[in-house]
Amino acid sequence: VGDKVMVLARSGLWQEVVNVPASQTFLMPEGMSFEEAAALLVNYITAYMILFDFGNLRPNQSVLIHMAAGGVGTAAIQLCKTVENVTIFGTASASKHDSLKESGVTHPIDYRTMDYAEEVRKISPKGVDIVLDPLGGSDTSKAFNLLKPMGKLITYGVANLLTGQKKNLMAMAKTWWNQFSINALQLLHHNKAVCGYHLGYMDEEFELVGGVIAKLVSLYSQGKIKPKIDSVWPFDQVADAMRQMQEKKNVGKVILVPEAPKEESKKEEN
Repeated sequence: VGDKVMVLARSGLWQEVVNVPASQTFLMPEGMSFEEAAALLVNYITAYMILFDFGNLRPNQSVLIHMAAGGVGTAAIQLCKTVENVTIFGTASASKHDSLKESGVTHPIDYRTMDYAEEVRKISPKGVDIVLDPLGGSDTSKAFNLLKPMGKLITYGVANLLTGQKKNLMAMAKTWWNQFSINALQLLHHNKAVCGYHLGYMDEEFELVGGVIAKLVSLYSQGKIKPKIDSVWPFDQVADAMRQMQEKKNVGKVILVPEAPKEESKKEEN
């Protein structure tokens, strides 16, 4: 009772009071703000398991991070920086490139005006060791082709299905049709790995996820990772918060807070 905790739950957290099993709560480290705690678990667990458990990231390797200015992207960049001499390629709109360079991206690429696969090949003709793929569709095929021998593609989302404010069924059908497909025999000739990751289906893996969180808390306490907060919005501005992401303006995590009623905050001041 009274512990400050971070919570992992599939859904239902956009409300003032939530009830979750104790096994889904984790102690916040000393000095961490609630906003940072809200930004840590989902993004950093995802980035950590993709890079280290599936990707086996090691010194002197190269990584392509799509949506590099988003929540998982910023977490992945920081985690790459904990390994010696990792070359990071990061796709994002041009306005975010300075911020990405500051955070450690070696080669920011504007996916809106350039073919990112061509840009990667110009710098690294053989391709990269790891591709983090949150896009799906034809981009997964491009990712697979960009891998060096013994490279690893980890797919963890289908952002290409989200095409704007309204559902565009044609765009969704096109993404589905272009979805990457390969069989085990074909993989033999390529010397490459394809992995799929979804944190939402790790509900029962308490030890596995708990071990990752312990490592993340340690990295946070050492100052090696720090959640990047783009902006904080009260619940009654949730539409504006969603627009911030939808229009791809955010660099880092968009956070929702209930915001205490004014009467209560006055009482606390007294």
